Amino acid sequence: MHDSNDSCNLISNPSELKPTTTWMETKWGWTSEDSLIDHHTRARLCSAVLLPFHHGKPDWQSFHDSIRWMMASADYYGVEFVPVLNADTGYIFQLDNDTYAEVLRRFRSEFPDSKFIAGVTARGAESDSEFLAERYHPLLDIAQEHDNCEIMIMTSFWLNSLCPEKRRDGYFDIAKRLERPGIVHALEPSFVSWATPFEPWLLWQLANHPKIVGGKVSTLDVPHFLYWSAMCKDLSLDFSSHSGDDFGIATAIKIGMPLLIGAASSSSPLICAAKDMWLDNNVAGKKFPTRHGQYDTRVYKLFEAIQSLEDQVFRFDTTGSVAAYKHSTAHVLNLMGIIQSAEPHPDCNDRRDSNESNAMQQAMIRPQRMAKMLDIPYFGVS
Repeated sequence: MHDSNDSCNLISNPSELKPTTTWMETKWGWTSEDSLIDHHTRARLCSAVLLPFHHGKPDWQSFHDSIRWMMASADYYGVEFVPVLNADTGYIFQLDNDTYAEVLRRFRSEFPDSKFIAGVTARGAESDSEFLAERYHPLLDIAQEHDNCEIMIMTSFWLNSLCPEKRRDGYFDIAKRLERPGIVHALEPSFVSWATPFEPWLLWQLANHPKIVGGKVSTLDVPHFLYWSAMCKDLSLDFSSHSGDDFGIATAIKIGMPLLIGAASSSSPLICAAKDMWLDNNVAGKKFPTRHGQYDTRVYKLFEAIQSLEDQVFRFDTTGSVAAYKHSTAHVLNLMGIIQSAEPHPDCNDRRDSNESNAMQQAMIRPQRMAKMLDIPYFGVS
């Protein structure tokens, strides 16, 4: 437990960080959410896009329709929307390189002026005994055929196995190949058993690389996103911390930081509305003005409604995994008539049971009540 008398001993100067320094040894590990509250920044929403399937094949029309649905709600509330393609929600670990490339080509053909983020990971490393940066090159090269995009460097077993100094060097080796802005990705072991989040020293090192413009941290048990945001805001780093926390969506909205989550694929209209309601009245283009000039306090109930849905979409199975969230997301989109089938990728074993449509229909009751009460468009039932 933190002793307030030890506050003066907490590290606040990044030059004092060591590779082994823990977040609890820094001031950023003890920064409260309340001290970071921001009612003026309309941060971007990056949605990890679901790749829908029908009769065992990618359903390209539904893919386009789901993106248009998210874009429409973002446009309505004046939120910058950036789709994240070929991440876990898009079945990157089941896609071959040809399908990976086709996803990007189809997107660019349908949305020629829109920015996207492409997930990249190591290919062909199954038999490796050490980290090899070149394993990232195939997907990097495919993604970087396109302009107006960012590259999310997803973690992998051998990259994550390195000590902090060598892990930094590994990211820097991958970055040598970067021709587009890069985003790094960290995971807690609650998602993947071998994963370890970034130490403060490693985040500082990566945040100062000229080709790396931001990062995403997926959290469940420890508030690493809060640590990242506290450090980046305090040091005015030119590095954008993105929340990958599908279990704590409100935090990023409250502190004016971007979200990069799969949950946006099923609740984008609600998230965009919540972003607007959290803003003070003097922010241009606000859709939910209030008489007293401050933010709309009904947003707290909207936060609850969003989380009640996503806690069911991302619920744990009997093995302690949330990986079947993709199947749940497909059911939500199918119930709203946005995609024509709730089929998962045929090679993906992360599936819900035959009652999932009913489970998601129940999970949507409260958020749909809130959407109706607050007149939030684009969140109805087919």
